[in-house]
Amino acid sequence: MLLLPMAFLLPPRAWAGEIIGGKKAKPHSRPYMAYLEIRPGDKRFLCGGFLVAENFVLTAITVTLGAHNIRKREWSQQKIPVRSWCFSALSPWQLAHQARLSDQVQLIPLPCYGNKVVPGSVCSVAGWGHMSVSPGNTSDVLMEVVLEVMEDKVCSRHFNNQYKPGTMLCAGDLRGRKSSFQGDSGGSLVCGRVAQGIVSFGPNDASPPEVYTWVSQFIPWIKATIGKLQAWDPLEFSLHA
Repeated sequence: MLLLPMAFLLPPRAWAGEIIGGKKAKPHSRPYMAYLEIRPGDKRFLCGGFLVAENFVLTAITVTLGAHNIRKREWSQQKIPVRSWCFSALSPWQLAHQARLSDQVQLIPLPCYGNKVVPGSVCSVAGWGHMSVSPGNTSDVLMEVVLEVMEDKVCSRHFNNQYKPGTMLCAGDLRGRKSSFQGDSGGSLVCGRVAQGIVSFGPNDASPPEVYTWVSQFIPWIKATIGKLQAWDPLEFSLHA
C-alpha cells in the first residue's frame, strides 16, 4: 500500500496545513485521508497524507488510517509504520504492510498526467490542524473547507518567485477567511473526487490564496518511484506473486 506524502521544505515565512473557516467533515466521508505523526528526537510534527495504493501514502511516521477523531482510539483506525521514505517535495512513502481497505479506509484516484484544473473549479481540502492563527487551537476531528482554483497570476502576485505555474496550483476563498494553514501539509486538494493538489504553503496570517503542488505534473515520477520500491521489496514481491 502506498501513502503519498508531502514533506515540504517551505519558504521561511510561509506555512500551510490547518483548516480555517471550515466545518467538521462527516465521519469517515474522506476515507483516503491519513494522519502522520513524525518524532525526530524529542520533537513532534503532525501532517496529513492520502492513500493512493494499498501500501503507499502520498503525503507531507506512524501513519494512522481510518481516523475521524485523532484523540480517540476508534475501532476503524489502523496504525501502520512507514517502511521506506524520503524527504522531498513530493515523495511516496511505503507502509510496512498493506492497509485493510474498508468503508473507513479507501484509496483516492490520482489524475492522468498533464490533467488540467481550470480556474473556477470548486475543490475541497481537509485536515486536523489549527482552526485559527492562534497557537494551540487545533482540531481533534477532521475538518474540511471548500476552495476555488484561481488564475496563476493571483498567486504569482502574492508569492513572487516562490510560485511556479508549471508545477503548482493556486486556490483559496477570496470572499472569506477560509483556508488551509499550519499542520495539514500533505493533505489533498480534491476536485471531482480526484487528488489534484497537495497542500504546500501560504501566508502566515492564513489569508488566501494558498499554494498546492499540482499532482498531475508528477504522475510519471510517482509511478516510477512506486514501481522501484515494489520491485526492490521482497515482501511486496511475495504478496503479488
